[in-house]
Amino acid sequence: MNWITGRLRSFKYAFNGIRVLFEQPNARIHASVAAIVLACGFLLGLSGWEWAVVAVCIGGVLMAEAFNSAIEALADKISPDYDPLIGKAKDLAAGAVLLLVLGAVAAGLIIFFPKFIALF
Repeated sequence: MNWITGRLRSFKYAFNGIRVLFEQPNARIHASVAAIVLACGFLLGLSGWEWAVVAVCIGGVLMAEAFNSAIEALADKISPDYDPLIGKAKDLAAGAVLLLVLGAVAAGLIIFFPKFIALF
């Protein structure tokens, strides 16, 4: 296998991972909220910096959800029965997603709240 074929194969696996991510209910919720945020951004005319923050927040939340789903899948394979340490790992991963979502919500409020207020 040459270098180019190997890189193309790695992209195939990455795109498959994205497809698997959006089979997860929480990722679908995140994607739906992201679509609403993007629509509001277009309607309100975000600046370049505001778009950059929104893009990083959306990408970060989806990335965190992907890591959380990966940890859950591995944990379920390793220990299908309840195990307190596996439970702790899964809770930590879910907590990490929640922390990032809260940060993204804060960034969104900072960006969007003044724009919504200016409409009224």
